[in-house]
Amino acid sequence: MTNELHVLEKEGLENDDFIQQSQAAETLFVNEFIDGILDPSKKMLGPVKDGGTIIANTAPGCWGPMLTPTIRGGHEVTKPVFVEGAEVGDAIAIKIKSIQVTSLATSSGYDEAIIDRFIGDPFVSVKCPGCGKLHPSTIVKGIGPQAIRCSTCDTETAPFKMINGYTMALDQKGQMGVTVGREGARRIAVDAKNYMRTPENSVQNPVVALAPSDLVGVMARMRPFLGQLGTTPSKAMPDSHNAGDFGSFLIGAPHEYAFTQDELDLHRTDGHMDISRVREGATIICPVKVPGGGVYIGDMHAMQGDGEIAGHTTDVAGIVQLQVSVLKKVALEGPVLLPNEEDLPYTAKPFTKEEKRRARELAEEFGVKQVEEAFPVSMIGSGKTLNEATDNAVQRAAKLFEMSEPEVLNRATITGSIEIGRHPGVVTATFQVPKTILKKVRIYKTVKKQYD
Repeated sequence: MTNELHVLEKEGLENDDFIQQSQAAETLFVNEFIDGILDPSKKMLGPVKDGGTIIANTAPGCWGPMLTPTIRGGHEVTKPVFVEGAEVGDAIAIKIKSIQVTSLATSSGYDEAIIDRFIGDPFVSVKCPGCGKLHPSTIVKGIGPQAIRCSTCDTETAPFKMINGYTMALDQKGQMGVTVGREGARRIAVDAKNYMRTPENSVQNPVVALAPSDLVGVMARMRPFLGQLGTTPSKAMPDSHNAGDFGSFLIGAPHEYAFTQDELDLHRTDGHMDISRVREGATIICPVKVPGGGVYIGDMHAMQGDGEIAGHTTDVAGIVQLQVSVLKKVALEGPVLLPNEEDLPYTAKPFTKEEKRRARELAEEFGVKQVEEAFPVSMIGSGKTLNEATDNAVQRAAKLFEMSEPEVLNRATITGSIEIGRHPGVVTATFQVPKTILKKVRIYKTVKKQYD
């Protein structure tokens, strides 16, 4: 552990004495949100017990916050939760017990930043082109692309526009979505917050107010997941930038949240993953870089294929139930994902009894005395590009499991796969890891529970 994190741990404990003295809750209900900045110096909610439950009403991510300049991070995630007993150098295993979409409709599309409405970064530092105010408050005036206006001077202020956008009605049974035409989009836009089911404490402007309708009659299967799920970084940063790809926008940035590359690599926790496999039934093991961990949630999506290739997908509000467990002395640089078995690559799925029997017979034939007992693990890596993200995932795996990088590459090739989470720079490197190694790094019980 670096001296910098030691200092932060000490300061955090002093700042959070009130949390340590509070009685931890078995179940914690969360419906409060941050202003877009994940700041380890801010008070957390909780504490929640080790082994306890977090239930959260999450706000839509991406487009709504991107249209709301007072939200300074591009997303509107929940306030972080202090987990009892979580110390710097530990990890927190987060089991996703359930995800329920509550939005009845949403809008999304391919974005383009409007150059005169921000300084350096349209997610972080928005400027009204009329009165020049930074992070201006806004109102929704009417519907359509010009609806987001500055409260002070009535100038159109949203820093992004949709190049090709759509409005989608969502099946209340949580199974299907269909994009609607112009009249349907207008009907939803005039009752925007009701259709989006935006939580009462959310301040974002609802994206459906823009009423885009470039795609009409497109069917899509719903399978909700969390684009944001993780722990608080050890230095304040915009929430959507808590990963190696979006985080690269902070390097040398002309605003107060500027980072160096070394600082970004040290402090980020890769909570912004946009990996569609982070869904109900999955477990994510997250690094603890501040006392209490600071578990936060958001950016629920109704559906998405690998890559989120349009840059955005169907942002929705929803109800999430998580179970959190502290793993002592499990030092991680980034998250480890344990997907549902059906979401694993074919080569990484747990072996059946019959497959194990055949492998033992083949091993005996060639004098191999013992066949590995192994379980699948997905290492998450992020970086400015997909190649850098892949390198990051491999390096993290090699360090955690004390393997050489070539060994990780071999194992990922024959017992796993490299899959895109988000283009341009989040991936999972999945492969079978021997039981003996999982025990050594103290995550065997969590992995076995997921795939037993």
